[in-house]
Amino acid sequence: MMDGVILTPVARVLGGRSEMYEDNWYGTEAVIRLEDHLEASALQGLQEFSHLEVVFQFDRIDEADVRIQPRPPRKNPDGPLVGVFAHRGPYRPNRLGVSVCRLLAVDGRDVHVADLDALDGTPVLDIKPYLVEFAPTDPVRQPAWASRLMREYYKA
Repeated sequence: MMDGVILTPVARVLGGRSEMYEDNWYGTEAVIRLEDHLEASALQGLQEFSHLEVVFQFDRIDEADVRIQPRPPRKNPDGPLVGVFAHRGPYRPNRLGVSVCRLLAVDGRDVHVADLDALDGTPVLDIKPYLVEFAPTDPVRQPAWASRLMREYYKA
């Protein structure tokens, strides 16, 4: 049994937003640049895909600020109290984020993307091509409060 997991970033986000605010991520462009310990060949074939899944760490969140007790999503006082695993906020036990973004281009060690909701300098832990076969086959269900809160998230 392992007591912990050590992850080494595979890349860093360059550009895009430098400060966190909740909405209007659509069209935000950034570069995901591979770390020096990885060869550019790790990206070979990636340009064939339109979208990526990017796993990153919310590195600007202090571990002391992580709370797992139920709270309203996005600090919305009108929202329901939900546990940490019932919303996608950054104050998570491992401070991990997962985002689906558009792939614009691959250029050497640089992956140009749009709609990635990670900040400039964010450590990237993994990059995966998005495959439609991994999308849910059954209808997706979510509460109305989630749709209301996310209405502007990817709005242009």
